[in-house]
Amino acid sequence: MKASWYKSFGAAETVLEVGDYPEPSPRSGEVKVRIYASGVNPSDTKKRAGANPALLDDGPVIPNSDGAGVIVAVGEGVSDSRLNERVWLYNGQYGRQEGTTAEFICLNKKYAVPLPENASFESGAMMGIPAMTAHRCVFADGPIEGQTILVTGGAGRVGFYAIQWAKLYGATVIATAGSEASAAECRKAGADLVVDHPSPEATKEILAFTNGQRLDRVVEGDFGVNLEHVMDIIKTSGVIATYSSMTEMNPAIPFVPMMFMDLTVRLVLVYAMPEKAKEAAIKDITLHLQKGSLINRIARSFDLEENAKAHEAIESDKLFGSVIVKI
Repeated sequence: MKASWYKSFGAAETVLEVGDYPEPSPRSGEVKVRIYASGVNPSDTKKRAGANPALLDDGPVIPNSDGAGVIVAVGEGVSDSRLNERVWLYNGQYGRQEGTTAEFICLNKKYAVPLPENASFESGAMMGIPAMTAHRCVFADGPIEGQTILVTGGAGRVGFYAIQWAKLYGATVIATAGSEASAAECRKAGADLVVDHPSPEATKEILAFTNGQRLDRVVEGDFGVNLEHVMDIIKTSGVIATYSSMTEMNPAIPFVPMMFMDLTVRLVLVYAMPEKAKEAAIKDITLHLQKGSLINRIARSFDLEENAKAHEAIESDKLFGSVIVKI
């Protein structure tokens, strides 16, 4: 089969190879999927760059965890009724070597989710990391109807879905953005108010919008650098759900003030989400893909032979939407 892989860590153009690779066969409990779209995410590029030094101990890595395609074979214990089923995939390269930048992948049947007929393979390839992470951040701590939620970095891949989830289920959403182009993306997703990145000025705008009422929840894309300002706008017993802290990787926290506010800080990693959380995300994703109520942005598409350019596009961090490799 055709695939892209790396055997050493480094820059995309240096280490990513494209060529013929041994085609896998499904084991017990697995399905074999013909991949048509592979979604590239920052976690994929970071692993390729060496974030997990032990990753190559078991051999080359075919990158990317997200993707979509059609089931073409099933292993023992999997019903033949799943043959020819359109699916989107998650956890494709989590805890294993062979991800979705290949013509075929074999993985546990539960990681292959039926893809509604009206949804494109490209849309399916966005559901794993971006949409599921956002769902967990928004819903992990109970119903949100009638709440006011702040989404920092709302134009990002996760933030954009977080705004949509919150609006779909009855919340008022405030988003932060660093440019007018980013602000337009937040409004496109449904944000009721867009302000600059967390700052004293943004705090004033937010509290003016809410008539002085503090926020119920914050979906946080850069926890360490934003925490000081979030503390000025979150209510007692509020929730900060964070999936990243890139600017300050090991932040210090104001423990005593946070304790006296009875705050919940939820750290979200899509790979480690409880099964019930994954099931809830899949249920809502399926519903809203069927209804066509999710906006799924494709920033750039590349052919398999251009996989290095796809990784570089993610690393540029200048795109609104997902990067897709077509296979």
